Amino acid sequence: MTLSRLAVSAVFADPSASLTLAADLATELRLPLVGDPLTTNSSCFLCLTAERLELREHDSALTKRLYVDFVAGAIAHRRRFGGGRKQPLAKAIGLKGGASPTVVDATAGLGRDAFVLACLGCRVDLVERSPIMAALLRDGLRRAARDPEIGAMVSERLRLVVADGRPYLQNLSESDRPDVVYLDPMYPHRRKSALAKKEMQLLRQLVGDDEDASELLLAALASAKQRVVVKRPRLAPVLVGSAPGFQITAPNTRFDIYPTMSRQQAR
Repeated sequence: MTLSRLAVSAVFADPSASLTLAADLATELRLPLVGDPLTTNSSCFLCLTAERLELREHDSALTKRLYVDFVAGAIAHRRRFGGGRKQPLAKAIGLKGGASPTVVDATAGLGRDAFVLACLGCRVDLVERSPIMAALLRDGLRRAARDPEIGAMVSERLRLVVADGRPYLQNLSESDRPDVVYLDPMYPHRRKSALAKKEMQLLRQLVGDDEDASELLLAALASAKQRVVVKRPRLAPVLVGSAPGFQITAPNTRFDIYPTMSRQQAR
């Protein structure tokens, strides 16, 4: 089952928010700035509040919200109690001993795995091609950069790049190639029972299925100095192409690891 894509139709500023910032965002995204989105048939819109930027979708009396928060909630718990370098993500990336590889997260999405890697010492470029998702990410990074506990780390180790992952990787200079390319592509769901929680459904509707994931993998293999890591649901098939060198599994997730070191040495 493939969900229909969301059409974000407007930017709305909450009365407590900065109208100037909302207007700048609307100009950047080429969207109208509206006073009341519900009177203009804008069922899906960006809302700037005094605290953050949110994507909101109104469905009858229900309002779904999507925003990026690196300071509180589940991501804060994961930062403190997620297992450090012993967790499967860290092992998949290659965080052994004091090694802290440079990483390009070419399918950044909500940025949560990239944030965890930054907390563990990696410098990560978050590459996101959806302008709306990139705006949410930028807002989350700005707020996190002001936090007294994690602000310095966020500013130093996380960088947002608004671009399509495949041409971005293909155009990197030799000196800018990362040690690791990390991919967490969306893929078509076939059954309702496979649908994720509401937040992830909203993200999926916003960015769509990554139907070019196999091509992105090829670009990643040509770019990464050490390895490419592809995150998949545990029982999902591998991406089309060569089989991974090895895998690391968790209860609901699998990491397919494609070593590239030998390929680079063979050139």
